[in-house]
Amino acid sequence: MVEKKTVFNLRDDFPTLKRKVNGKPLIYFDNGATSQKPSSVIERINSFYQKENSNIHRGVHTLSQEATSMYEEARNKIKSYINAESEEEIIFTKGTTEGINLVASGFSRKILKKGDEVLISAMEHHSNIVPWQLACEFSGAKLKVCSINEEGELDMSEFESLLSEKTKLVAVTHVSNTLGTINPVKKIVELSHKLSIPVLFDGAQSVPHMKVDMKDLDCEFYVFGGHKMFGPTGIGVLYGKKKWLEKLPPYQGGGDMIKTVTFEKTTYNDLPYKFEAGTPNISAGIGLGTAVDYLSKLDWNAVHDHEKELLKYATSEISQIEGIKIIGTAAEKVGVLSFIHKDAHHYDIGTILDQLGVAIRTGHHCTEPLMKRYEISGTARVSFAFYNTKDEVDVFISALKRALKMIL
Repeated sequence: MVEKKTVFNLRDDFPTLKRKVNGKPLIYFDNGATSQKPSSVIERINSFYQKENSNIHRGVHTLSQEATSMYEEARNKIKSYINAESEEEIIFTKGTTEGINLVASGFSRKILKKGDEVLISAMEHHSNIVPWQLACEFSGAKLKVCSINEEGELDMSEFESLLSEKTKLVAVTHVSNTLGTINPVKKIVELSHKLSIPVLFDGAQSVPHMKVDMKDLDCEFYVFGGHKMFGPTGIGVLYGKKKWLEKLPPYQGGGDMIKTVTFEKTTYNDLPYKFEAGTPNISAGIGLGTAVDYLSKLDWNAVHDHEKELLKYATSEISQIEGIKIIGTAAEKVGVLSFIHKDAHHYDIGTILDQLGVAIRTGHHCTEPLMKRYEISGTARVSFAFYNTKDEVDVFISALKRALKMIL
C-alpha cells in the first residue's frame, strides 16, 4: 500500500502509462534513464505558462512576484524534503551532471593543487568521472579509483586504504545506475571524515527509490536531477553545506549571481544565488516542487517493500532463462536488473522488446569503465519504479523469451 492506495491506483496518476506502443500496452522499464511524470506535475507546468509566466527576482509587477514566490517555495520544499539546514544550501542546476561539474570546477580553481587526490569508484557514471578528470588535469591533482568485487560492491578495505592526507574529496555514487548497488554511504562518510575529507554523493539513482536526509547523512555535497524523481527535465539540485559552498567560487557569471557590477570589480551575490547565473528553468523548478509534493505523500516503507518484491520476482524469473547472466548481484540493491545473454546482443534484445511494447535500456549506460571491468560491451537494463507491477514483469519475461527465440 502507498498512502492507502494500491500501486494500480497510483498508475492512474501517470498518463504515459496508459498509452500503447506498437499496438501493445506500454511496459515502461526504463526508469533509470528517466521516470514518468504524474498529472499533477504536468498540469502545474502547464498552469504556470498559462497564468503566471514571468521572469523571477527583482520584478516589481504582480506576475513576477507570483513566479518568484512559487520558485522559491519549490526551493523550500526541496530543503524540507531532503532535510537540509536552510534554503541557502539548495542550488538549482539543470541536472545531476551540472551539479557535479559545478563542484568540480570550484575545487579545481580554489582547492585542488598538484599532488592532491580525488577518490571515486569503479562503478561511476561518466558524469562523476569526466568532471574530476578535467579538474585534475587543470589543477595537477590525481584521480584515484576504488575497485569493486564481482557482485558489484565497493571494496571497502581498498577504499579505506586509498584515503590519505592527499585526498581532498571523495565523490561516489549513492546508487549505481547500471548495477543497482546501494553503496554504504554512512560508512563512506565516517571513514572520510576521520581524515577531514569532504564527500560528494551522486544521488541521481537514489532519490527515486528512497528518502534521503542530509543532516543524518552528513555529507558535504549531494546532487540529483528532477527527471528521475518524477519531475521535469532540465532541473536538478546541488545540496552543499553552507561553509563549503562559501569556499567555492562562482561557476558561471551573469545576471542574478551578482550584487554589484562595475568594469573594475564585481561583488557576488549571497547563497544560493551566487551559483545561479541567468534566467533559470522557472517552470521546471516549480514543477519539481510539485513532484516533491507528490513524493512527500507516499508511504516510503510500502514503496521499498513493493520495489524489493518486484526485483526479487524479476530476478527469480529471469534467472530461469538459459544463457542469461545478471550483472550486479549486490546484497543491497534498488530495482535495477542488468543482464546479458551469452548468444544474443543486448541491442537486439532491446529492439525486439520494443516491438512487443516493452521499453528497456541497452548499451553501456554511460559506465564504460564498468563495462570494461566485466569484460562486456554493454547490458540490457530493466529499471523499476513504484508504479510497475508483477504482471508487467510477467509480460516482460514472456516477451524476452520470444525475443531470444527470434534472435537465436
